[in-house]
Formats: sequence, C-alpha cells, structure tokens
Amino acid sequence: MRAELAALSRILAAVNRAALWIAGIGLILMTAFVAWQVFGRYVLNESPSWTEPASLLLMSWFILLGSAVGVREGNHLGFEIALHYAPHGLRTIMLAVTEVLVMIFGGAMAWYGTLLAVETWSALMPGLPIPQGFDYVPLAVGGVLIALFSLEKLVRLLLVGEEVPLVRVDETHLVAVKD
Repeated sequence: MRAELAALSRILAAVNRAALWIAGIGLILMTAFVAWQVFGRYVLNESPSWTEPASLLLMSWFILLGSAVGVREGNHLGFEIALHYAPHGLRTIMLAVTEVLVMIFGGAMAWYGTLLAVETWSALMPGLPIPQGFDYVPLAVGGVLIALFSLEKLVRLLLVGEEVPLVRVDETHLVAVKD
C-alpha cells in the first residue's frame, strides 16, 4: 500500500508543480498585459480592448491553481491552535473532518464551475473572441485539483498517519514538521 501511495504522491507532486508553474506564468503574462494596456492608453492614446478580459481570465487561472497548490502544501491560513493541544485521536478526527470539508468545497467548485461554463459557452466574451464559458473553466479545474489534493491528504492521514499541516509549538517561529 505504501508503494502505491508513494507513486500516487509523485504523480500529484508533478501535477502540483505544473499547476504552480502555470499559475506563475499566468501572473507574468497578466502583468505584461496590464503594462501593455497602460502603455497603449497613455503613450499610444489607444487602449487595446483585449487586455482587460485577458488579464481577468489569467487572474482566475493563477488564483485558483495557486489555491489548489496551497491546499496540497498546507500553506493556507488556518486556526490551528486547537490542533496543537488536542490529543492525538481528536487531532486525527479534526484533520480528517477538515479534509472532507475541503474536498466537498472543491467538488462543489468543480461541479458549479462546469455548469457555469457549459451554460455560458454559446456567448462570446466581450473583448476576446472566445466563449464566455472560458471564464468558468479555471473554477472547475481549480475545484478538481483542490478536491484531489485534499483527498490525497486524507488518504495519507488515514492510511499512514501523516498529520499535515502541523507545526511545532515549541519553535520560536512556525516550521512545518517533516518528520
């Protein structure tokens, strides 16, 4: 079982890395598009119409992919003081419930993002010659990744006993436990 879990973890690590790279490239492109819009407006006195909708679409992608990466890596803010002082059994239950709730949330994002994309696919996006449904594809993809990464954490918690996120309370700063 551990070999299969390790293989799955390596695959999801690659997906995580790809999501992070795509999000980073999207952030760079969005910055370039906004710079082009400012240059066009103030220097050329002709603002390109495609830069704002393209920037917003890229922002959706990097926010939602980055959120999924944050779920897998445990980088989201949380109120974890109770985890530190809870007995081991209760801590495991709390972490499991958290992962189940995050999976449900990610699944709902994926489901409703897909419905919105399908329902709006026939309309064209103002400023870009692509279907309006593209606006909701990042919501669906991000939701799938959030649910998948949370499922991985739940499986690792229940089968291997890996409790993440968990930080040492005796440290002067917060350091992720990698034992």
